[in-house]
Amino acid sequence: MTGRSEPPNGPPENPEGGEDEYRSLVFDESFIRSARMQEFSAQERMGEHARAVRTLPEPAAPAAHGSRAAIVLVVLIALAFATAVYIGFRNPYPQPVTRRAEPLRTTVVPLAPRAAVPAGSPERLYRAAPLSGFRTGAQGINLPSVRRTQNFSDSQITTALAIVKDYLVESSLNPDVLTGQVRRPVEQLLDPDQRGQFERSMSSPADDGLHAAAGWLVRFDPARVELADPQVRVQGTLAYAEDGAGTLEVVSDHTFTYALRPADGPPKENGASLFTVRRELHFRFDREDLRLHRLELRTAHVQAGPQSCSAGTTGALRPLLAGERADDRGPAATDPYAPGRAAAALCGTLAPLGAPAPSGTPGTATPSAVPPRAPEALRSFRPSR
Repeated sequence: MTGRSEPPNGPPENPEGGEDEYRSLVFDESFIRSARMQEFSAQERMGEHARAVRTLPEPAAPAAHGSRAAIVLVVLIALAFATAVYIGFRNPYPQPVTRRAEPLRTTVVPLAPRAAVPAGSPERLYRAAPLSGFRTGAQGINLPSVRRTQNFSDSQITTALAIVKDYLVESSLNPDVLTGQVRRPVEQLLDPDQRGQFERSMSSPADDGLHAAAGWLVRFDPARVELADPQVRVQGTLAYAEDGAGTLEVVSDHTFTYALRPADGPPKENGASLFTVRRELHFRFDREDLRLHRLELRTAHVQAGPQSCSAGTTGALRPLLAGERADDRGPAATDPYAPGRAAAALCGTLAPLGAPAPSGTPGTATPSAVPPRAPEALRSFRPSR
């Protein structure tokens, strides 16, 4: 029991030191020497099989390839241009109509007094009827109630009326414009098509119905007269109506009364006199004018006095001052047989304040006493809802 014994399962198949089961697979030295390594090429490995890769065609010449690309580019540019032209003609949005402003047509009528021009202080002269009911400066230019029309909104109509008010203030109330020192505030509110006519009317006025300075603004000769009171008295009305689908017409009818005195010599306490200008102006607007804050002045009918009938109506107004009388000469003679444009030969008689002109008396006017009126074309105007 104490000696060595065999394992229970018997002795191992390969006792230690014996040959293993792979000894029969070992090559001898002669076999190894006789072995020869040979590696076949790719062509040899393919054998008789067909090639798996398709042969590519020869590349085209560079010159031919460049010409085809240029042709394609030209075709694409032509197609893009044709498309742009087609879209331009087929634009669904309406294009604004280009309209040029017409020249201003002007009528200026001097009003001659029957007696000497009354004198007094500005305060006393302004208390006379009907000036006592006039307002001061821009307060006398009131905007009417506004209702939209068929093609213009409330805001567009209000804008047009505001532009007209700005024009009236600058051309009738601005002291620098009244004394001839500046004119730019008036010019910049005009349509660019009318500015050339305006410049000629200021530099070379003519009695031809087109180039009278008084049609555009109120201006006195600063070497002769000056304002005795800068607070001008104003009364008038504004009216509007649609003039076609794309234009709006505004009519202003205002009376402006100025207190003047001689420019030379010291001012006298009771040396002032009144000068009255009634301006009936017709304006026209399109949507471009409203956007750019400008206007087109179509017609201007102006009555101004006291003046002599021979004073002329082309350049600056020539008021008769306190104590002066109108001369006996009438308006400039007109020769209907003379060639060229006929000169306007109009003159009226200025009735004194507080004494309305007799009815039916031709050639008589009281611009400060007659209430401003709207033109006949706008009297029955009723804005659409």
